[in-house]
Amino acid sequence: MNQSLFIVDAFTNSLFSGNPAAVLLLSEWPEDQWMQNIAKENNLSETSFLVKEGDDYRIRWFTPGVEVDLCGHATLAAAYVLKNYYEESRNEFQFFSKSGPLPIMIKENLIYLNFPIYPEFSKSKTIDPKEMVSILGREPDEIWEGKDTIFVYQSKTDIEALVPDFTKLTKVSTNRGYIALWINRFGSENTDYEFRFFGPGLGIPEDPATGSAHCSLAPFVAERLGKNQFKSHQKSSRGAEFFIELQKKRVSIGGSAVLYLQGKIKIPI
Repeated sequence: MNQSLFIVDAFTNSLFSGNPAAVLLLSEWPEDQWMQNIAKENNLSETSFLVKEGDDYRIRWFTPGVEVDLCGHATLAAAYVLKNYYEESRNEFQFFSKSGPLPIMIKENLIYLNFPIYPEFSKSKTIDPKEMVSILGREPDEIWEGKDTIFVYQSKTDIEALVPDFTKLTKVSTNRGYIALWINRFGSENTDYEFRFFGPGLGIPEDPATGSAHCSLAPFVAERLGKNQFKSHQKSSRGAEFFIELQKKRVSIGGSAVLYLQGKIKIPI
């Protein structure tokens, strides 16, 4: 069969930046191994698969190694594909996922994802900041643990300078991923916080653009800055921009996207 395949750069308005994700809209669900094989062959951090259910869509995400419960950039890429190539008149979509319903709104050329938040954090009692010098390259000022492990640094040059040893980093925690974070407490720049996301346990050493990181970061930063709307930048090699709003137990994650590739794959389901 010929199956349409799209590759979209998410959380950017220019090619070769943001995070590329593959998108496939299917008529019915194939076996899980089929989707895993496609994701592995695509060799992108995530591939999203969708099946329409009435007016809504069910979405699943696969890395080259595993299925994941939530993915921001591949969700944004999926919404971009639906809006531009399947249902151009719609500005709202409802996705259903393993993480529950995910409302999507498109407004003024931005796509807004509505995700759950991970608000529970505690200061780490098991990770020694000094030991992180040999693992990350610099000692963090604070370490917090929740769904993700957050390393807080005093300057953005600190997070830019990190050179992680991913083999060692994988053993630091059983949490989903690791976030190196700088919070702009002085308002001197056009961003409220900058970060990097490492997911070696997910098969993603460093993610170029991580929408789902804001499920942890939005409540964490809101508590420290005393506001609920943010502009954020991901300091990966490709870079990414986010427009964030904390909404009670949810977070709105806004961003742009641009098409890189549209084609067909010829493989039986």
